[in-house]
Amino acid sequence: MSETNIHRSGFVNIIGRPNVGKSTLMNTLVGERMSIITSKPQTTRHRIIGIVSGDDFQMVFSDTPGIIKDPKYKMQEAMNRFAHSAFEDADLLLFITDIYEKYEDNDPVLQQLKNSEVPKFFIINKIDQAKPETVAEIQQWWTERVEFQAVVPISALQKTNTNEMLDRIKLALPEGPEYYPKDQLTDRPERFFVSEIIREKILEQYKQEIPYSTEVVVERFKETKTTKGEDLVEINAIIYVSRETQKMIILGKNGTSIKQLGTEARKSIETWLESKVFLDLHVKVRDNWRDDERMLKHFGYEQ
Repeated sequence: MSETNIHRSGFVNIIGRPNVGKSTLMNTLVGERMSIITSKPQTTRHRIIGIVSGDDFQMVFSDTPGIIKDPKYKMQEAMNRFAHSAFEDADLLLFITDIYEKYEDNDPVLQQLKNSEVPKFFIINKIDQAKPETVAEIQQWWTERVEFQAVVPISALQKTNTNEMLDRIKLALPEGPEYYPKDQLTDRPERFFVSEIIREKILEQYKQEIPYSTEVVVERFKETKTTKGEDLVEINAIIYVSRETQKMIILGKNGTSIKQLGTEARKSIETWLESKVFLDLHVKVRDNWRDDERMLKHFGYEQ
């Protein structure tokens, strides 16, 4: 078979610490809002798959939660399991750091990278915020310790060198089949991304511990029509919190905060779904749900 007839495919897992730009990179590569992005760490809680396909290739990207050094809850332990599993089931690893991060020689992630036999790309993000010599120093530190098949300095936000990275990923993938239909973008249902959008708005609107104490579950997702015949999606979602005081903060005085939250979330969901949306939000208390194995399983944290 000639090179022109080869179909390359594989699973490309993105790993790294929280807030280094994994979700931004995922969105840049896939071209859709696959992962929510805020300035707050621990935004991504699940493994989210985004698929990039062409006539002769298929890249299945997996955005994992950032690796938490000292998990305080069973939820965070589950997030770490998602992240660490990325070392085991990849055809290619994209290890991403940024110009601000520092690692020690005894860091477990460094040891895992050394021990992994999977081909690895080293991605240095946010180079638009650094001098070239800073990027060179980071590259030297890492390449002295881990064998990488490629080093690609990028700015995921500015899309600097991301097309080059895609080309190099394609060439690094093995010959393989079409794992998903060519027009499929993700393995997650629409209601999953709706819950992520609502959670994103909670992260943006509320401060301190509140965003990290919440989980969103879409109970109802029904496609229908308005009286004028326009597409309408009716969505009922529950925001779970850990304590009664958190519920009161989410609701706000006379319900003003949750009304604002609903308005902002609805706008973003309408943009994402390209449809009118009726959004109904409710808040429920589940004491200490982040350490409740039954609730974590209900929320999808058990693999």
